[in-house]
Amino acid sequence: MKRNNQLTKAEYQVMNILWSLPGHCGFIGDILKQYPDPKPAYTTLATFLKILKEKNYVRSENIGKMLRYSPLISREEYTGRFMKDVKNTFFGGSLVSLVSFFTEKETLTDEEADRLIQLIKQRKS
Repeated sequence: MKRNNQLTKAEYQVMNILWSLPGHCGFIGDILKQYPDPKPAYTTLATFLKILKEKNYVRSENIGKMLRYSPLISREEYTGRFMKDVKNTFFGGSLVSLVSFFTEKETLTDEEADRLIQLIKQRKS
């Protein structure tokens, strides 16, 4: 994945479906079945997949006369890269600034705050 090669909302939706399919792969018809309404046209979905392939997020293989698509990156890997980019772009690379932003802007339960503290303490060990 190249820097600033993030997914659009529509591309991310396609990737989410691919990640959730059995075996993490499927044909356009499989993806369309999982797509929420309003479903895109078959050709629109084919275009999304072509773009994802060009961005090196998916690969395709010929199965008979059809193409089967599978992700080249896991959801966890994409999330990690995306969040790192958010941290670097909006918070000057500071994890403390990123966490501070969310703890100030979001309502944390006592359990969530305790969990964050536990995670930080574990990280030190």
